[in-house]
Formats: sequence, structure tokens, C-alpha cells
Amino acid sequence: MNTYISDMKALWMAENVIASLHNIYTLRGAQVRDPLNWSKYIGETLHRFGLEVEVMFASHHWPRWGNVRIQEVLRAQRDFYAHMNNQVLHLANQGVTINEIHNVYEVPTGLQNKWFCRGYHGSPQHNSRGVIQRYLGFWDCNPTTLIPLSPRDSAPLYVEVMGGAENIMARGRQLHDEGKYLLASEIVNKLVQAQPQNQAAKDLLADLFEQIGYQQENPGLRNSFLAGAYELRSGIPQGETANSASPDVIRAMSTELFLNFLGIRMDSRKAEGMRFTMNLITPDNGEKFIVELENATLTNIKGFLASKPDLTLTINRSDLELTMTGTKTLESQIADGTAKVEGDASILNQLASTMIDFDPRFEIMPGTKAATIVAKEDPYEADECQPIAE
Repeated sequence: MNTYISDMKALWMAENVIASLHNIYTLRGAQVRDPLNWSKYIGETLHRFGLEVEVMFASHHWPRWGNVRIQEVLRAQRDFYAHMNNQVLHLANQGVTINEIHNVYEVPTGLQNKWFCRGYHGSPQHNSRGVIQRYLGFWDCNPTTLIPLSPRDSAPLYVEVMGGAENIMARGRQLHDEGKYLLASEIVNKLVQAQPQNQAAKDLLADLFEQIGYQQENPGLRNSFLAGAYELRSGIPQGETANSASPDVIRAMSTELFLNFLGIRMDSRKAEGMRFTMNLITPDNGEKFIVELENATLTNIKGFLASKPDLTLTINRSDLELTMTGTKTLESQIADGTAKVEGDASILNQLASTMIDFDPRFEIMPGTKAATIVAKEDPYEADECQPIAE
């Protein structure tokens, strides 16, 4: 949302105009954004307010003063997103695929020379791929890539036809020394996928990732390569992680969103053969749901009740939150009368038995979980100093 404070001739551009290219596709993972609409909204803002505005400020960046400078920034950012949208699709219509576009698309020289249109936040490489993903999807139309083997399944064949691990390591080191890091990473990655316990191969791939990372202007790309190098050498990083099921997050969820979340947490392999229909009623906010488990899939529909449910659970939303956050068990709330059940209460235990807790510390690079050293309970506790030999 862009906001104009007319009395002060001040324009707040939120995160829509920053001192860099923003993200069309975010490396953290999210729906791809619409660069053409992005450009048009900047253009609309320019013509609504930008011809008179005297100060423009943003959420994460410094303000700009003076109408001439503000118009320059707005016009350049408008053109930046429009060019990426239009020219990526221009190239796609000539057969350039999602696996090539980042090596073909170029930001025009006039925009490259404006430092506030550089890739300090989003990069032209991954954003150009994001444009194709938004409009055309992940497939490049080559049937070979439509249902590819998993890397760990295809990698042993690559290693075999390349003459084995020693040949790959020797050629990889040669390419590294020649500064051909991307080429080297192509073949060494195959070896790591085929032989996850080959630490020499992982160390070489880490060296390659490190050099590629050092060359990136964009911090997202740089940090991705450096994070891969760290994991290859040291295992999965430890420390605090975001908790998608923390009490604060759960309380902020609607009941429907929480039920959707249970459907994601459920391991469908554990639910094979289970079937039930449950009515959920939360009187304090007037909500009602049908919750069904069938075909190893948990679904819910808001605003309806089944005429012949296997179970009806009635509990205030405020009390349900205690179960959602893990403060109280549903069994204890049924026992003390906070929650009321009619029908087969064993359904709740069946459902609970299918749930798993997600661990965000999964492997990105193969063979790194076994090398992980779990941090001590108190990361700030100093180790005992060992005397230095004279």
C-alpha cells in the first residue's frame, strides 16, 4: 500500500520502491509476485502524487528529497519491473526456458548504471526465472526434465560414465584452479549426490560454492552458496529456528486455518484405512465445522454440520486454543467438562496418532545430517581452557 500525506507532500512507498531490485521470486519460498502490476502501481503513484511530492520515504530505506530526484527514482523503478516482465516473456516466446533465462536476460545498461536498480536484495538471475515460473511454470518443455530421476538415483550413473570418483575429483580441482567454478560444481555435485559420505568430494564442492558465493552482488545468492558450503563442511546449522506452531502463531490462526494445518501435519501413510466424520462446534464465536478423514486425507468445511457424525466435539474457541498451543490436553478438558463429546471419542486418539512434528533442520546437501554436531544446551557456556604446551 502506497500512502500520500498531502499536507506534507510526503509519499510513503512501503516496500514497493526500495534502493534495489526487490524480489519477484523469494528464495525463502513464496508465491511469485506480479512484476507487471508492480510496475503499473508505481506508474499510477507517479502520476497521482509524484508530480508534486517533495519527500519520498520507505519502510527499510532512507528518504529522498526533491521532486526531480523522486521522479527519477519512481520512473526507473517502474521501468525496472516492467522491463523484467516484458523482456523475460519476450525471450520465453522465442524458446528461452526457465533453465536458461538467468543466463540470457540482461537488465538494460541505463538501469544497470543506476545504483538503486542493482540486485542488492533481489537478483535479476533468480527473479527472471521467477517471471517464467509465474506465467509458464517449472517445465522447460524438454521431456527429459518432465519426470526426472531424483539426483541421488541418477548420480551414480554420471559418476560411472565419468570414470569414477578419482577422475571427477581431479577434473573438479583443475576447473577450480582455472576459476571455472560453476562448471566444476556441476560434476562434483554429481559425485556428492552419488557418494554422500565422501567428505573429500563435499569439501571440494564447498570450496566451489564458496568461490561462487564470493562473486555474487546479491546477498541472497551469496548466502545460499555460503550456507551450502557450511553444511557440506560442518553439517546442518544449529541454533534457534522459527517455530511454525508456537503459541503466538497458533493463537493468531483462525480455527479453519488450524484445521488446515492439521491436514498438513498428518502423515497420510499412518491414516490409511481410517475413516470418520466429526462435527466441531465452538459456541463462543459461533463457528461450526465438518471435519472428515477419508482416503488418507483430512478435510474440513466451515459453516456446515454432518447429520450423522461419528463424533461431535463442542468446545469454546478460547478453550480450544489451550489444546492448540499445548497448554492443556483435549483429554483433560473433556474430563473436566470444558469440552463436551457425543459419539466415539476414540476418533481423537486416532487423529492424534497420525500427527508428526516438523523439524526444520533437514538436509539440503546429502550426507550432512550425520556430520552435524548438536549445540550444547547452553551455547554461551565457556569450555574449560586447556593449557598451552610450552
